[in-house]
Amino acid sequence: MATDSPITKVLVANRGEIARRVFAGCRRMGIATVAVFSEPDAGAPFVLEADEAVALGGTTAAESYLRSEAIIDAARHTGADAVHPGYGFLAENAGFARAVADAGLVWIGPPPEAIEAMGSKVGARAMMEAAGVPVLPGAHLEDDADSAAIAAEAERIGFPLLVKASAGGGGKGMRAVAAATELESAVAGAIREAESAFGDGTIFLERMLERPRHVEIQVFADRHGNTVSLGERECSIQRRHQKVVEEAPSPVVDAELRDRMGQAAVNAAEAVGYVGAGTVEFLLGDDGAFFFLEMNTRLQVEHPVTEMVTGLDLVRLQLLVAAGEPLPPEAHGTEPRGHAIEVRLYAEDAANDFLPQTGTLVALELADGEGEPLAAFAAPDGSVAARGLRIDSGFEAGDVVSPHYDPMLAKVIAWAPTRAEAAAMLARALRRGAVDGLVTNRDFLVRVLSHPAFAAGETDTGFLERHEGLAEPLVAGPELLLAAAAAALASRDTDEPGPLPFVPAGWRNNPSAGIARAYEGPDGPLEVRYRLTRDGSIAELAVGGERLGEVALAGAADPAAPGGEGSIVLVADRVRREFAIRRRDGVSYVSGAGGTATLPELPRYPSDEEAAGEGALVAPMPGRVIRLDRAEGDVVDRGDVIAVLEAMKMEHELTAPAAGTLSELRVGAGDQVESGAVIGVIEPDEDPET
Repeated sequence: MATDSPITKVLVANRGEIARRVFAGCRRMGIATVAVFSEPDAGAPFVLEADEAVALGGTTAAESYLRSEAIIDAARHTGADAVHPGYGFLAENAGFARAVADAGLVWIGPPPEAIEAMGSKVGARAMMEAAGVPVLPGAHLEDDADSAAIAAEAERIGFPLLVKASAGGGGKGMRAVAAATELESAVAGAIREAESAFGDGTIFLERMLERPRHVEIQVFADRHGNTVSLGERECSIQRRHQKVVEEAPSPVVDAELRDRMGQAAVNAAEAVGYVGAGTVEFLLGDDGAFFFLEMNTRLQVEHPVTEMVTGLDLVRLQLLVAAGEPLPPEAHGTEPRGHAIEVRLYAEDAANDFLPQTGTLVALELADGEGEPLAAFAAPDGSVAARGLRIDSGFEAGDVVSPHYDPMLAKVIAWAPTRAEAAAMLARALRRGAVDGLVTNRDFLVRVLSHPAFAAGETDTGFLERHEGLAEPLVAGPELLLAAAAAALASRDTDEPGPLPFVPAGWRNNPSAGIARAYEGPDGPLEVRYRLTRDGSIAELAVGGERLGEVALAGAADPAAPGGEGSIVLVADRVRREFAIRRRDGVSYVSGAGGTATLPELPRYPSDEEAAGEGALVAPMPGRVIRLDRAEGDVVDRGDVIAVLEAMKMEHELTAPAAGTLSELRVGAGDQVESGAVIGVIEPDEDPET
């Protein structure tokens, strides 16, 4: 049944990728859009994509996206007739939902009463038990419960157990307790954290399953009495109780278990009079027993994997239901087709306890297995049309990741006929893609997707704690040396040309001379030294002091000029490898089949003061080296002529600043050098008197 007041303009009370996702859904339905934004987000892609945008002011979430009155005022001011909350911020705030409705606007979400019912974990547990939904053994702790009463309840439930905050989520106010001796301190800590995070210190005890899976059911309900399950998503791989990898369907859920879990989720939604999109989360044991965990009364971050295996547009369904329409026929009786996996690409340092990172995102370009992004993943009738990759992101190249909001750069989702194909496609896209400018968890995600335990479907909530080495960089060892060599060779066209126009940059007539470039590697400076023959072949190549044998320059297309992009092909140990190279702001990003190496370029020449302290011979002015009188390895005395520089129509002899060994000669005859360039380095004698 159509509503008498169709939705014509939607204000999204959120930011980033979820705002862009809702705007895209609205555009497909011909609905106008309104964005609200904070000061740091003024130029963000989601703001520019909306038909209209209203500034909320402020920098932090409290000063902007949590200001319910300002958001409702923006809706009135722009003539919006509906508000979509996205996820996070005010999405599960019953007071905001009620205020939107009281303002005469359509709330694109569940009734406030349903939000309130599921907002208290203690109350939700009781309602689920009454509705016949399985729950873990547990106990609500009264405010005046003493230590003896708490200990008695814990003994009844059994160890290990969890102390959990009734309000909130994300792992805050949660403590694992292995034995009775840990109980008192865990309870005190959970209460303190819950009061600090949520303003509510109410806690409860719950049996802790050993190595459970986190499996959730996507439910949808309309105002006409229809409530359906759209299948499960497995979200077991988590760090700090926050999801990192999500997939649909679960590798261990068969049709019979899917039906049982789906019916339990429908019962849970109907018990609270649910309307709209929601997710009922369960813990699943090895024996097929499952237990209610919580219900998220909003659209989930991971909703794309459900969309990709059902062919449904969940934002469209939200808009239809909010407008009073019944769920369309295609939302009934869905079965998963193929497999979809989503990863959350964060600006965070996985090797440093997932510490969030800030800065400028220089590039964000990912492609599917065929080399092109796939925008449409399903046919109009809902059937899956082709495998492909989907990227939901709130960022574009040049955007700044600020410290004020969540550092998720993108959700990257792959669909394929099988789970193995989806994982391989997703890993390949992450490996070879351009995600430049920030430290990210990209390598970590690839290692998870490529891990044998993941391939085997062994994905319980202890996955990350159980497997070591997931935070290690993908490009290391010999591959790192080749990546550094590729970066140096690709940048050779930026060298000043020699006196003979028919020879390549990097060619030197003197076999002892060559070009040196230095990069900051994971374990310290990494110097690349190379020399080319007249026909452009590699005569000598050494990286980090290690001479690389049998390396040939097989070709290069559009060598990477400063600020540009290009590729280079190397043949090492009979294996041909192609590297894509992007040079931006003094950093070389080198992508190969194994992954991407980030190599900040070190100054080619130290300052005059620094060089002099290292026994270096420095060019006093710009000029051209017309002669070399010494070779690397020569023993020289102070004042010996090392090179002759032609500048300002005059010849200038460059002499050794100290007695010793000419350990480095960084130029060749014909090289053009800048003022301050290091011509050579003298390693002084140990005895300065000799």
